[in-house]
Amino acid sequence: MKEPPMGGQQRCGLIAIVGRANVGKSTLLNAILGQKLSITSRKPQTTRYRLLGVHTLADTQLVFVDTPGWQRKPRNQLNRLMNRQVRQALGDVDLAVMLCDARGWQADDELVAAMLEESGVPSVLALNKHDLVGDKRRLLPVIDSIAKAHPAFAEFFPLCARSGKGVDELLAYLAAQMPEREHLFAADQLTDRSERFLCGEIIREKTMRYLGDELPYRTSVILDEFVDEDQLTRITATVWVDRDSQKSIVIGKSGALMKKIASDARRDIEELLGRKVFLTCWVKTKRGWADSAEALHSIGLDE
Repeated sequence: MKEPPMGGQQRCGLIAIVGRANVGKSTLLNAILGQKLSITSRKPQTTRYRLLGVHTLADTQLVFVDTPGWQRKPRNQLNRLMNRQVRQALGDVDLAVMLCDARGWQADDELVAAMLEESGVPSVLALNKHDLVGDKRRLLPVIDSIAKAHPAFAEFFPLCARSGKGVDELLAYLAAQMPEREHLFAADQLTDRSERFLCGEIIREKTMRYLGDELPYRTSVILDEFVDEDQLTRITATVWVDRDSQKSIVIGKSGALMKKIASDARRDIEELLGRKVFLTCWVKTKRGWADSAEALHSIGLDE
């Protein structure tokens, strides 16, 4: 392990958070930053974008890249672009943290580990949700087995992203590995993403949380209007779905469900922006948008 820099020399590095779908990558990023930045839900494939989260502590700045969950068999252009983002992230970072579920190593974990080894990026493995393992002694043979199969992992960190337990130990290790480099962001900056982008993600999260398994993951949100007026921000958003039958589900009887989604989203957006928000949400159908280059470009996913 590298020793901390002496004499106030700055350190800074980029760290990719990778793993199969739904292992808690975004939850870990939020725990590291101490506030919600990346959206989460129990549905797989929630994260679609490479999202930078900046954690600055004294002379060391850790810039985390939250990546989409790796897709073994991408079914459309959206999935293919998400996989491409994961590979691109590994080409840009100094170190990678792979997340897996402490309760068991799966075939998709093996694919991600193999991709990491192919990239040559130094990496560590974080075993998330270890609080759900009743007998913690069961973790030792799991770690030993993974270490033998994948000796490229420099360290192993059992943790719980939801509660934050074990996260400080991971951060201390990562900070010690960062190269001497000037910081890329201001000390109080948390992300490279705009307020507009984060507001759209909040609305998408609320849609996914309220609808659970009723709505396929192929829904997206675009902001048609984002206007600041003194102490008020006016936002008009469109929720895209793939079929008319999904549109009626999102709207709900007499518009009741969409009103709940918009109300919850408005509260979170007001907390993010620190001011009053007037939010209007529409639901529209766009068949095959997950394979439409124009549609993907409009939500910030391009070739």
